[in-house]
Amino acid sequence: MYPAYNPDASTKDFRVAIVGGGMCGLACAVGLARVGIHSVIFETAPKFDEVGAGVGLGPNALRALQGLGVLDSVLSRTDEAQRTARRMLFVSGPGEHEEVYDYDKSSAFTSEDNGIGIFRPAFLDALFPLLPDQKATHFNKRCTSVSTLPSGAQLLHFADGTTHEADLVIGADGIRSTTRSAVVGTDKKVLQFTNTVAYRGLVPLDALKKDGIKTDMSERLLNYIGIDKHIIAFPIRSGQIINIVAFASDNSVPVGSVEINGPWVEPVPQQEVLDRYNGWGHDAMIILNHLKNPSKWYVHTLTPLETFVRGKVVLVGDAVRAMAPHLGSGVGQGFEDVYVLCQLLGHPSTNLSNLEDVLKAYDKVRQPRANMVLEQSLRAGVIFESYGSPGYGANDMEGHLAGIWEPIWRHDLDGDVAAAIAKVKEWTTSD
Repeated sequence: MYPAYNPDASTKDFRVAIVGGGMCGLACAVGLARVGIHSVIFETAPKFDEVGAGVGLGPNALRALQGLGVLDSVLSRTDEAQRTARRMLFVSGPGEHEEVYDYDKSSAFTSEDNGIGIFRPAFLDALFPLLPDQKATHFNKRCTSVSTLPSGAQLLHFADGTTHEADLVIGADGIRSTTRSAVVGTDKKVLQFTNTVAYRGLVPLDALKKDGIKTDMSERLLNYIGIDKHIIAFPIRSGQIINIVAFASDNSVPVGSVEINGPWVEPVPQQEVLDRYNGWGHDAMIILNHLKNPSKWYVHTLTPLETFVRGKVVLVGDAVRAMAPHLGSGVGQGFEDVYVLCQLLGHPSTNLSNLEDVLKAYDKVRQPRANMVLEQSLRAGVIFESYGSPGYGANDMEGHLAGIWEPIWRHDLDGDVAAAIAKVKEWTTSD
C-alpha cells in the first residue's frame, strides 16, 4: 500500500521537521514515513511521554489512524473492554442518579459509530516501534522560535542555542505551542481560560464496588450532570481502572476574562473536590472520595484561528485548535489534521516548488472543520452543566444532546483530501 521507506533517500525533495513528540507529532512522523517522507522530531521532554490518563477516540479518529497505517498497532495495546462503543450515558449528578439521556439509544446511532478508550502512554508505546528511523528523534530540544532564511528555508531555534534547518516545519507542540507564533504572530492573544477546572484521577473499579457504588462503571462512558458541574467516568486498562474527570465551572464571568498566571496543572487537597461537589448523590461522592491525590487542571482553549499555515510552517493538533474536552474530540481532530497533511504531502504532485500551495489547500479544508468542533466542544460543556433547576429538564437535555456527535464522527476525511488536491491543481493551472 505504501512505498518502501529509505531513511537515506526520501521520495521528496523537501526536508521536514516536526516540533513536538506527543500523540499527534509521533503519528505524523509515522504517517509521513509510510508515504516515503523522512522527518526529524524535536521533543522538549527527555523521552516520549504524555501527561494525562485515558483518552477516548471516536470513529473519525480511528479512520484517520487506519489511513495512517497505525490502527492495528494501537488496537494491539487495547483489549476488548476498551474497544467498546464510547457512547455516553447521562445521569443526574445530585439525587438518585436517574438516567437523563442514553446516547446508545439515539435513533441516529449506527454500528459504525464505535470508538475506543486508550491509555495515553500506551498509544505512544504502540507508535514508537513504527518509526523507521528512531535516531531521527531528538529529546531535550525546546523550540523557542522559527525564522525564515533568505533561501526560503525555515530555521528552528532551540533553548540550548542550537538551530536546525528544514524546508517544512510541522508544529505539533501542543496548547502552549511555540511554533504557533510563527503562524499567528506574537502580539495576538489566542489562548483563553474557559473558567472551568477539571479534577482528574484514576480509581480501581474494585474499590468503588467495595464501597457500594450502584452504577455499573465497567463498560459505559458515564456523565454525571448538574448545574455548573459534571463528572466524566470511563474504564481503561482492561476495565479495571476508572478514569475520572470532574469538571466545575464559574459562569459568573465571561470566558477569557480571567488569566491563570500560575501552573495550569497542580495537585490539590481532596477536600477541595469534596467541598465543590457537596450535596451531590451517593455514587458521585463515592467516586470523589476515591480521588485521593487529585490533580487540578485549568481548562484552556484557543480562540478560532483564521489560518493554520504561514509560508512553510503548518500547525496540527492542539497547537492549532486546542479545545475544551467536553466532546472528547480534541485528539481525534489532531489525527484528522495529520491524516490530511500526510496524504497531501505524499501525493505524487507535491514537491518543494508547490509546497506552499499544498499547505494552503490543507488550511482550506481543515480550518473550518476544526474550528467547528472547537466551538461545539465549548457549547457541549455549557449543556452538560445546565441540568436541573434553574436549567434544563430531561426533555430539554434530550433536545440539546441528540445527534451532537454525528457531525464529528461521520465526517468524510477522504473527501477533504480530494477537495484539497483539486484546489492545488486549480491554483497550478491558473498560474
